[in-house]
Amino acid sequence: MGRVGAGQLRAPVSLSVPARTPRQSQPRLELRKACNCNLHARRCRFNMELYKLSGRKSGGVCLNCRHNTAGRHCHYCKEGYYRDMGKPITHRKACKACDCHPVGAAGKTCNQTTGQCPCKDGVTGITCNRCAKGYQQSRSPIAPCIMSPVDLPGIRTFGAEDTSTPVAVLSFLLEFCPMVFTHPPAPLCQAVQIHILKADKAGDWWKFTVNIISVYKQGTSRIRRGDQSLWIRSRDIACKCPKIKPLKKYLLLGNAEDSPDQSGIVADKSSLVIQWRDTWARRLRKFQQREKKGKCKKA
Repeated sequence: MGRVGAGQLRAPVSLSVPARTPRQSQPRLELRKACNCNLHARRCRFNMELYKLSGRKSGGVCLNCRHNTAGRHCHYCKEGYYRDMGKPITHRKACKACDCHPVGAAGKTCNQTTGQCPCKDGVTGITCNRCAKGYQQSRSPIAPCIMSPVDLPGIRTFGAEDTSTPVAVLSFLLEFCPMVFTHPPAPLCQAVQIHILKADKAGDWWKFTVNIISVYKQGTSRIRRGDQSLWIRSRDIACKCPKIKPLKKYLLLGNAEDSPDQSGIVADKSSLVIQWRDTWARRLRKFQQREKKGKCKKA
C-alpha cells in the first residue's frame, strides 16, 4: 500500500480499517485512523499482514522514527540507546545514549532497558568505567583490569629479581637436577612452567587457573600441557611470601599430591615457585637430557 500522512507530528494517519461492501469481493479502504507513533514520527503506512495478525484492528507502521526510537510504534530505543525510565516514552529525550567506555566495554551496545554496557573481564560499572573488586588497572587496552596480586600460601616463592636466596635464583638451577631428576622421584618431583590466569576460592582450597606451558619433569600423575587447575589449601594462606601475580609465568616444583579434580596439580609447603626467566628453558632441557642418560644424582 502507498504511504498516507497527516502532515502533523502528533497524529500520523494510516489507512488501517479495510471494509467490505455487500457487492465487493475484495476489501476497500474507507476509513483513516491515527497511528500511535508516540510523537516520534510524522508519517506511517498500512501493512495488510500486520492488520490481519492484529485481528483486523490496526495495520499502521510508523515511518522514520525520530529521537533515537525504533519499532512499529516508535515505542523502544534504537541500538546504542536505552530508556530513561524517568521520562515517558513520548518525551523527546526518552532514549539516552549508552556511553559505553571505549576501553572498559566489550562493545558499544548496551542493554536497552537498564543501560548496562557489556564489560570486559574484571571491569564493572554501568558504562564499564572502573575495575571490579579484586582487580587493578593495567596499561593494556585489551585487558584493562587484571587480578590483584595474590599471596601463594606457605610456598617458597622467589621473584625473578630476587637475590636473597642462596647465590640467587640462578644457583638454584644448579641444584635442580639432583632434587628433581632422581629415581625414585625425590620430594620435589614435578617441574612445570606455568602461566597464572586467575584465582578463585573453592571451599577449603584456592583454585588457580593456570596454563601449563612446558612440562620438564613428570610426577606420579601425568601432567599435560594446556589449561589446568593449580590447587592450594586455604589453611596454608597465612605467610608473608612474595606475591604471585596473574598473567605472569613461573617455574613450579612440587610433589605429586592428588588434586581435588582430575585435571589439576597441587602446591603445598614443600613446593617451590620461581618467577620464570626465558634463559632457563635451554638449561632445563639439558637437565632433561642428562636425566634420560642417567647422569643425574640419586636421591
